[in-house]
Amino acid sequence: MADPHQLFDDTSSAQSRGYGAQRAPSGLGYPAASASPPAAFLADPVSNMAMAYGSSLAAQGKELVDKNDWEVQYQQDTPVAPRFDVNAPDLYIPAMAFITYVLVAGLALGTQDRFSPDLLGLQASSALAWLTLEVLAILLSLYLVTVNTDLTTIDLVAFLGYKYVGMIGGVLMGLLFGKIGYYLVLGWCCVSIFVFMIRTLRLKILAEAAAEGVPVRGARNQLRMYLTMAVAAAQPLLMYWL
Repeated sequence: MADPHQLFDDTSSAQSRGYGAQRAPSGLGYPAASASPPAAFLADPVSNMAMAYGSSLAAQGKELVDKNDWEVQYQQDTPVAPRFDVNAPDLYIPAMAFITYVLVAGLALGTQDRFSPDLLGLQASSALAWLTLEVLAILLSLYLVTVNTDLTTIDLVAFLGYKYVGMIGGVLMGLLFGKIGYYLVLGWCCVSIFVFMIRTLRLKILAEAAAEGVPVRGARNQLRMYLTMAVAAAQPLLMYWL
């Protein structure tokens, strides 16, 4: 019987006994059953997400490596627009690179106290003149070698205009780090543009020869290879000259 002077019953001991009777043998209040796969995922979601993301990256990388070349996509015998194909040539990068190159050249002249509007205009007209001569020389060479290709004048301007990107990088690194930075960046960009032109033009020039059934060691095919190598080798020389 409870004390008549006690306002509330003391139930702490009963609760303790009840709680102790309901505890699991593990001593943590949880059943000692093995965790299911969903529980294991919830226990460590970060590592599982990292593994899934790594697997997707590996699959994408393998897909990129398995591609043969930077081939331009076609639809009904016409090239796909650049906004639908990243390998299609466009004039946005060459045009912006040409303008930026002229501005960076003016900045370099200004740091040497040699800037003048006349020199800036001379630099722009000189680069434009060399680009025009390049295009005309390649078109004449293609005509003399009798190469049937879908290369247009706009395509040549786009491909040849990519070298201004490397020229910008070389001049900027020269302004920041001196001659060592200039020659290192310019050398790397020269090698890059050489490889880019070889891989791009061989799809346009040598692929037509293979389609025509011309032997690989034939005289005409050898001329096409020499033409491809000459155009690619001229890009680093012009980059250094300009």
